[in-house]
Amino acid sequence: MKMKRDSILSKDGVSFLIPFILVTFCFALWGFANDITNPMVKAFSKIFRMNVTEGALVQVAFYGGYFAMAFPAAIFIRKYTYKAGVLMGLGLYAAGALLFFPAKMIGVYGCFLIAYFVMTCGLSFLETSCNPYILTMGSESTATRRLNMAQCFNPCGSIIGMFVAMNFIQARLNPMSTEERALLNDADFAAMKEADLSVLVSPYLAIGLVIVVMFLIIYFTKMPRNGDQSHDIHFLPTLKRIFSLKYYRDGVIAQFFYVGAQIMCWTFIIQYGTRVFMSEGMAERDAEVLSQQYNIYAMLFFICSRFIATYLMKWLKPAKLLTIFACLGMLFTLGVIVFQNRLGLYCLVCVSGCMSLMFPTIYGIALDGLGDDAKFGAAGLIMAILGGSVLPPLQAYIIDQGSIGGYPAVNLSFILPFICFVVVAVYGYSTHTRRKREGVN
Repeated sequence: MKMKRDSILSKDGVSFLIPFILVTFCFALWGFANDITNPMVKAFSKIFRMNVTEGALVQVAFYGGYFAMAFPAAIFIRKYTYKAGVLMGLGLYAAGALLFFPAKMIGVYGCFLIAYFVMTCGLSFLETSCNPYILTMGSESTATRRLNMAQCFNPCGSIIGMFVAMNFIQARLNPMSTEERALLNDADFAAMKEADLSVLVSPYLAIGLVIVVMFLIIYFTKMPRNGDQSHDIHFLPTLKRIFSLKYYRDGVIAQFFYVGAQIMCWTFIIQYGTRVFMSEGMAERDAEVLSQQYNIYAMLFFICSRFIATYLMKWLKPAKLLTIFACLGMLFTLGVIVFQNRLGLYCLVCVSGCMSLMFPTIYGIALDGLGDDAKFGAAGLIMAILGGSVLPPLQAYIIDQGSIGGYPAVNLSFILPFICFVVVAVYGYSTHTRRKREGVN
């Protein structure tokens, strides 16, 4: 076992185990941020008496930060080091989380959106730094497998985020529905909003302090300088060079649609499950809590599937495995659309298992062979996370219709994730056939 570990986490006889562990912990940290945030669409909608579309602005602010900061992060990393990029990311992450306290004091929805934006500017730095940094911690032949291994710990943070959202936010918010809140007078509504916001911000303040501790640990730890040999910034020529590569361009497009599918499935599983359980006679609050439990089941399946997929890459080429999983994702998404009972919810849980390997595999394939250009290449792929900002509001708009032709709109809204998996399947298949034709793994 030691030989296998060293073959993945060493290069030229140098072990990267400790740096790998520290950077991998960052994967869990942004997983926490992603998945404590998804249920907040529903929470903010209730607290501020908004519809689903307005609540989905949380996702616009959250993933908009990824888009806005990706290339500035790449320039910063190129000028300095991967370690500097990680530290900048942790600093902004902590600042955004701690901004929830003044946002709560002001009590305006827009202030929370600003806090989310600052926080995800930090996450953009982290993902632009950590993903390609992991790729350098060993031989190129095991880079995609190594990234999948590190990404296995991202959903571990996601599980914790979901658990905190369910038990420390959703379960403690006032159970009064959005419709009932609309009937309150201004004084009663203001008091309820104040109490709910106090519940909502506490976990963010706690994670902000954890991030500060992590910042100090990495700051005082010696980290490798792999991939930090060149500090020259030739922005436009580099972009022209990497975007001239079809497999990279297509990878950015595939990542855009994959992230959109992931965020839609994990955000609106609550709306989907709530409709299913309320149709069985369950109260709205109980239906929401049970739906969040299913979200956790989906994430557990996601984690198990990612470990399995990483293991299967010893025998199956990444692009081929990506194609198989994307096709399975399409199949289960059809079940989500067609079935109007718990069977549809079970299919939605299965979709998470299909998504498990997609992000790191698309990432690894798209950056293959870019060398030092991987810093800017990584930025393009992180900007593609904008899919998580653009597509969920479209799905929310469909859900707000209530029903379409007598059919539940929340079911029909999952046509959008289906289309996303089609794009990913096409990218996986085209990459597999290209590499087979070229005789490359």
